Amino acid sequence: MENEYSLVPLLFVLAALLVGAVLKPLLKKLKIPYTVGLFCFGLIVGVLYRQDLLPEAGLLGRAVDVTGNINPDMLLYIFLPVLIFSAAYELDLHTFRKIFVNSTILAVPGVILSMGLVAAMMMGIGHFVPEFSGWSWTFALMFGALISATDPVAVVALLKELNTSKRFSTLVDAESLLNDGTGIVLFMLFFGTFSGATPLTGSPFAEFLVVAGGGALLGYLAAVLCIFFITKFKGDEMVQNSVIILAAYITFILAQAYLQLSGVIALVAFGLEMTYHGKLLFSPKANEFTEKFWDLASFIANTLVFIIVGIIIAVQVNITWTGLAVMFGVYLGVNLIRTVVIFVFYPIMKRSGYGLSMRDAIILSWGGLRGALGLTLALMVTSTLSIPEDIREQILLLTAGVVTLTLTVNATTIRKMLQKLGLTDVPVVQSFVDYSIRKRVVDSADKYYEKISHRDAFACADWDKVRDFLPEKETKPDISGCSEEELLRNLRLRIYGTECQLVRQLYADGTISAGSYHKLVNSQERHFDSNGSLPLSDRKVIFSLFEEGRFVKFVMGHRWARRMFGWYIERRVVELSDIGRGFLSLQRDSQDEIADMKSAEMPEELQKKLFSILGEEIRVNIDRMRKCLDDLAAAYPEEYSKAMTMKAARMMLCNERHVVRNLTYDGIMSKKDGDLMEDSIDTRSEKLM
Repeated sequence: MENEYSLVPLLFVLAALLVGAVLKPLLKKLKIPYTVGLFCFGLIVGVLYRQDLLPEAGLLGRAVDVTGNINPDMLLYIFLPVLIFSAAYELDLHTFRKIFVNSTILAVPGVILSMGLVAAMMMGIGHFVPEFSGWSWTFALMFGALISATDPVAVVALLKELNTSKRFSTLVDAESLLNDGTGIVLFMLFFGTFSGATPLTGSPFAEFLVVAGGGALLGYLAAVLCIFFITKFKGDEMVQNSVIILAAYITFILAQAYLQLSGVIALVAFGLEMTYHGKLLFSPKANEFTEKFWDLASFIANTLVFIIVGIIIAVQVNITWTGLAVMFGVYLGVNLIRTVVIFVFYPIMKRSGYGLSMRDAIILSWGGLRGALGLTLALMVTSTLSIPEDIREQILLLTAGVVTLTLTVNATTIRKMLQKLGLTDVPVVQSFVDYSIRKRVVDSADKYYEKISHRDAFACADWDKVRDFLPEKETKPDISGCSEEELLRNLRLRIYGTECQLVRQLYADGTISAGSYHKLVNSQERHFDSNGSLPLSDRKVIFSLFEEGRFVKFVMGHRWARRMFGWYIERRVVELSDIGRGFLSLQRDSQDEIADMKSAEMPEELQKKLFSILGEEIRVNIDRMRKCLDDLAAAYPEEYSKAMTMKAARMMLCNERHVVRNLTYDGIMSKKDGDLMEDSIDTRSEKLM
């Protein structure tokens, strides 16, 4: 029997994953967020156990008992590194930089203000409710800190399921990651007086700066070391991910447990640096595996965390009628306080970065979910015997209540609120452009149907039934009320989006270098920020790279300088030629995209006018880049010859990689042989770096 019980943790994990696999498709049909469904399942299991409806001596009862009384440090140190790093690794860095001011406002002064207001609310409750009269300002501020920060685990999981704009989802995502670190730092300032933790400085303000800033610095340095190790000692994708997992956990544990720094902020800094610099230094094949691996790790962690949180609340929380009434009051108060905080800073946030609309502010107020992190901090309070027992139980009750209600009420209604406010509606112009893309699929399917329906081999097929499998015809959006400018902007955005996908493909295939990828992507970011108002020919970022500086002219005009700095000129010419050729490839593909888009059902005169403008803008880019490359070849013939040699070699390797992948995909070559040949291609590619 003892051996059976030793398997309880493993059996619980397996059972939780089975539950997740069963619930996910069901919850998707019911349009209930996956994490909310898991949380409710955990609550139900915990309630059944508490009502003695599960056999206490059996494996299931033992598993619920162990899970319901889990050490809070296990939640913090086992699951948080995976979930925080995964969320930070997926952040779009350009969008994050644009919304950084707003997310920081919400994460620092916003959390501090919220903490103070929650503390004042609790002191007010203590004045009127005798059961809560034992609360001091220290207890109130400690509770305010742990309940004010939105939980990145809950928020990120929800955003993945909702159709929100990239800018808004990144703002909510970034805020939850940053204010999570702020919340823990503020919590520890007050909790430390009971746990015996020694502050790093004498001033709370200085303590906050050291803990947050030190965590960010540690995360950055850890990422630099991790990138160096992976690139220096090149291994396969298994080794790469093993090193990343090890580095993520060491960073969090070192910051949180040993250096008394913010482990969450350290992980955010670690993830962002790995995203921006690390991805491009690793092989495309390894990056593809890394993204899939962390998606799986995040899914498993979310599945386990939300079931565990539900069970803990059901097993550990003691409810009284007075406590229940106060809990509902605190839930309403916490939501009201978040709304107040957001609208206090709204005048600043609506002018910062991408700005913040009133509709976004409303969703931001309602979307402040609390989850595993707040409950973990409350469990830390519960296990600290120097805090009075009634305070411990009340903090756990209130935290569990807010977590339960934000997950079951806020999370389940936010989709309808988004729809009600029109934040999931696609503008008519954009839907028309999307329709033109989907129409290609429909037209292609119809043509293929006509082609195979006339083959003798299929003469006996029931083609009326086969027709049922064709994609449904979509209704063309009415664009009569749209202006030419609106259409032109959205067509440009479609072309920019296509360029972004193509430049990633060029890098993944090895056609362009990592440095060229960065330059080409950076040149596109300002166009997305302009919402398509900039013409396709406005490529200042790219063409400014080809402007010859004074230093280069000086080097080329003096033999001794050329001998000393010739390596710089050669590297510069190689980079520029790589960027130029990559840019030309993107423009030619954009021409093909325009030709395909012309088949969309648009008034002929309007179509001719708009596509003429787009075609001319692309032709300007092609002519201008050709001239830049011709000038480069004329000015630096030797260096340009070397650059073209490298380019030709890279194209040869790229073609070979395509052939290997196609043969592997078609089953002509085994996966093992394909991997060996790709490893050989990667080895030869390293000579070009």
